[in-house]
Amino acid sequence: MHDDDDVTQKSEGFATQQLHAGLGPDPATGARAVPIYATSSYVFDSTEHAERLFAGVEPGNRYARVENPTAQAFADRLAALEGRPAGSAVPLASGQAATTAVMLTLAKPGGTWLVSDQLFGGTASVARKLLQPFGVTVRSVAPEADAIAAAGSDDVVGVWVETIANPSGHVPDLPALAEAAHAMGAPLVVDNTWGAGGYLCRPFEHGADVVVHSATKWIGGHGTAIGGAVVDGGRFDWAAQPDRFPAFARRDVHGRTMRDRAPGAPLAAQVVDLGLMTMGMTMSPHTAFTLLQGLETLDLRVQRACDNALALAQALGEVEGIEAVIYPGLEAHVSHATARRVLRNGFGSVLGLCFASEALARATIDRFQLVSHLANIGDAKTVAIHPWTTTHASLNDDAKRAGGVTPDLVRLSVGIETVDDVLADVTRAVQAAREALAAQPPGSR
Repeated sequence: MHDDDDVTQKSEGFATQQLHAGLGPDPATGARAVPIYATSSYVFDSTEHAERLFAGVEPGNRYARVENPTAQAFADRLAALEGRPAGSAVPLASGQAATTAVMLTLAKPGGTWLVSDQLFGGTASVARKLLQPFGVTVRSVAPEADAIAAAGSDDVVGVWVETIANPSGHVPDLPALAEAAHAMGAPLVVDNTWGAGGYLCRPFEHGADVVVHSATKWIGGHGTAIGGAVVDGGRFDWAAQPDRFPAFARRDVHGRTMRDRAPGAPLAAQVVDLGLMTMGMTMSPHTAFTLLQGLETLDLRVQRACDNALALAQALGEVEGIEAVIYPGLEAHVSHATARRVLRNGFGSVLGLCFASEALARATIDRFQLVSHLANIGDAKTVAIHPWTTTHASLNDDAKRAGGVTPDLVRLSVGIETVDDVLADVTRAVQAAREALAAQPPGSR
């Protein structure tokens, strides 16, 4: 074990972990940065060594679709930030891949997923296009403990919620949801993308069993790479209900279950087998290297973005043409009290701006100069989108509204620029849009 590994074993500071966890200096060259291991395959010491690796009785690298040291270093560092040991996280090609791998791992024909009715559109697509055609029931419910409990049954394979809903800003009471899920014998799965790699929220501390990330967002932070991860909380007893969770009772040709092979993180091992070995949702080493660079400055970027977002939320409500600002950091937000308990270090960096009309919302986006118009969040740069016609367009109108998406809404993901410059750009764009619309003949508006 390297000296840096010893340091991270003794340290609990988030900033220290985001720099040091996962892998120390390269033993072959002394390189301090994690190397990019751009290889498709690995040399075995002997036929016996290869046999032990493929039998799963010895750790090591078999084939790069499944194992890559750069990608694993990223996963282990992210696991540490979520409070879990090395080997608890799985790197995947995207956040959508991470979602798909977890949902399919736990799903079975006749089983039921309970999902938040304030759900990311990509997650809803997995439910609608993959799970339901294969006989899995997907029930959309409010992310509230009472609603989860009322919808519960002995065929529920998982409860799925988001740390901060997109774009409503709803923050669920994770401890209460965990209690409701566990009462029905189901795991609580939290999409912690908006929890920013554990900096704003560590769901395992609130009773969650599985965490999913789109690393494309705040973890990468610069809009340069697509990636995802699954983190296993290691506490859920998959063996207690073998009929409900058959993937963890199934034995391989050697007579072992996934719980036998990876007792500390059996779900992570199952995701490796299904998501990487079987489905090939592999994160490239070059992507992993980019995401590792993002992790090194995660707390600095996210804190600055959250501070900027709060300042903008407080100021933009005074801009004529903006009817409301949706942000859990504001006392008027329905989730503010819960957010103060569940979140830490801030309330996230995404605002919902409700305009006087859809026309004004769209015209404002078209007039941004500093703010970029694109379909991403968590970028170091401030970006905006009209969710009704883009990111949530595949949902029907009722589903959009249930998730807090309305025609007059603009989603603003706040970056790390000088906040006064962002405020000036938004204010100028709103004013220019109002003037342009006012100048149009009444029948053309």
